[in-house]
Amino acid sequence: MKTSTQAIAALVDACEPDSIVAVGEQAQAIAQRWRDTHGQCQLTCLDAADTEQGLSLPRTQDLALVTDSLEHLSHPAGQTLIGQLRNYGTRQIGVLVTDGAGWSLTDFIGLGFRRQARIEEEGHNQTLYTYNISNYNHKRDWNNPRFWANPEMWGKAWW
Repeated sequence: MKTSTQAIAALVDACEPDSIVAVGEQAQAIAQRWRDTHGQCQLTCLDAADTEQGLSLPRTQDLALVTDSLEHLSHPAGQTLIGQLRNYGTRQIGVLVTDGAGWSLTDFIGLGFRRQARIEEEGHNQTLYTYNISNYNHKRDWNNPRFWANPEMWGKAWW
């Protein structure tokens, strides 16, 4: 069984980011450890209480990590924080939330996330949800010229 730190560290290792946004104490510690071992990594730490900071990211970020935060925010403020990170320039996002904190699987599915791991440590159940822009919108079988009324016009005429 993985600990929450191991699960998040595995996510960071798989992403190999050049830039990280960290929200929350645990996320900041893991991101700092990555930056210390990979000197070219740019680290931006945000305060979860100020959801407007998500809009002022210096550039498109490779990874955002959110821990120890959603439990202390109202549901709308948490959705705003995650939505801003997702919509304004983060390729992948990992969010660790304590079960029973008012957040459900459907909340995260509605934001485009997938459940990555369920973690039980020190008597607390936590879930790691992830978002990855590269596999968020999967290719649909019907979205090709074979299923269109005029397949010969595919890619030629735009209305």
